[in-house]
Amino acid sequence: MSRALVLGGGGPVGIAWESGLLAGLAQGGVDLGAADFILGTSAGSFVGARLALGDPASDLAASILAEADRPRQPPAKAGEKPRPAPDLTPLMKMMQEARSGARPAQEVRADIGAFALAAETVDEAAFIASFGRSFAGLAEDAWPERGFACTAVDALTGEFQLWTRDSGVGVTRAVASSCSVPGVYPPVTLKGRRYIDGGMRSSLNADMAKGHDLVVLVQVRGGESAGPAAEAMAKQLEDEISALKSSGAEVVLIGPDAGSAAAMGLNLMNFARRPDAARAGLEQGRAEAARIAAAWNG
Repeated sequence: MSRALVLGGGGPVGIAWESGLLAGLAQGGVDLGAADFILGTSAGSFVGARLALGDPASDLAASILAEADRPRQPPAKAGEKPRPAPDLTPLMKMMQEARSGARPAQEVRADIGAFALAAETVDEAAFIASFGRSFAGLAEDAWPERGFACTAVDALTGEFQLWTRDSGVGVTRAVASSCSVPGVYPPVTLKGRRYIDGGMRSSLNADMAKGHDLVVLVQVRGGESAGPAAEAMAKQLEDEISALKSSGAEVVLIGPDAGSAAAMGLNLMNFARRPDAARAGLEQGRAEAARIAAAWNG
């Protein structure tokens, strides 16, 4: 039986929760890191790459839990102005429009790319360097030996991009491009083009995992719990699950339980939430292990 793991987007808090969830499941006897194919979008690309590169699922949350004991960042130096929080209202509107079908989604994603290219963010080199701790020592063109893919969007054309071993790019930059939230982080250069967060197409891009017998989807739910945006996201996920099932796959969906949702909060970019999110994910993973084991270990 061929098994796939699909990890969705959800910012730094989503990385923490997914890491805790996978660790808790592993501690409960369900090692999703043993998947034949791992697909990650945005936050999920980071967590998925760590798994594909050989980090044990049971250890994923350890460094994030330790953040709770670290001192807070010191305030800005006298006379130094902190970078203002970006206004992501235009991005939210465009993402909703892309999912609404009012005009071609790729066309809207190109507008999102223009927004990303015009935004004032940290520079690209600093952003890439921020991934250094997790991918230290890798060659520039290194890619996991195991089946792994992550998603991005061309900032100029809005075209969807699936990065795989055959793409001829390195995993560090590929993951960085998948995590490049427009307006927050800079578009990432690969092969002379600039790329942004794969979540601009879909938070999961689960339909890219067709061809496997079992597909486990890990969805980070955040933001609106109701309204047009939430309905559009739900419809998109429903369509992707239908595509997987039509291809013959059994699909198992995991989303945050009430405790995890409360621990994560609505702002998935809030780094202070990470230890609590990881801890909640760990507890949920342990609690859900028996349910997931029925399919995964069967």
